[in-house]
Amino acid sequence: MEISLFMSPQEQSKLAQEVTTYNRTLNEGKGAGKPALDKDDFLKILITQLSHQDPTQPMDDKAFIAQMAQFSSLEQMTNMNEGLAKVANLVARSQAVALLGNEVELESGGQTVSGVVDAVTSGDLPQLLVNGQYYDYSQVQRVKTAASAQAAQQAQPAQVPNGPDADSPDTAEPAEPDQVQKE
Repeated sequence: MEISLFMSPQEQSKLAQEVTTYNRTLNEGKGAGKPALDKDDFLKILITQLSHQDPTQPMDDKAFIAQMAQFSSLEQMTNMNEGLAKVANLVARSQAVALLGNEVELESGGQTVSGVVDAVTSGDLPQLLVNGQYYDYSQVQRVKTAASAQAAQQAQPAQVPNGPDADSPDTAEPAEPDQVQKE
């Protein structure tokens, strides 16, 4: 049995997609370890503090109100962050769908791949089908629409014939200001 130590470009692309998906999952806090305290941790600390407070000592109202205000602010920021993440995912999906039928250049495994987007997958991490292979939307480097290619061709100046056959009104030379008749 022979084992190959080299990967085809398709295998490299598939592996890169899996690594990217796994890393995004970790970065979103769904994987191992939490990078920072969240609102649940803050609430646990507050409850622990209140449960271990000496009942014979008067409670500092100002400190308690400040802690509750901090908790409220933390909760609002967390909710806003979740909402913005949802908006960012919707925008990414919308942009991926807008690429259907357009020619794209993708970076995959250190190589540039060009082709027309034939399909787009849905979900938080949209993928594009180009040349029979799925690529992550984040790999798109350049987009060229069919309309821009046609516009570039139309922008080239047309050949205007010179000579006796060019008697159209568009090609007539304007009269000199001294030759204009006054009425």
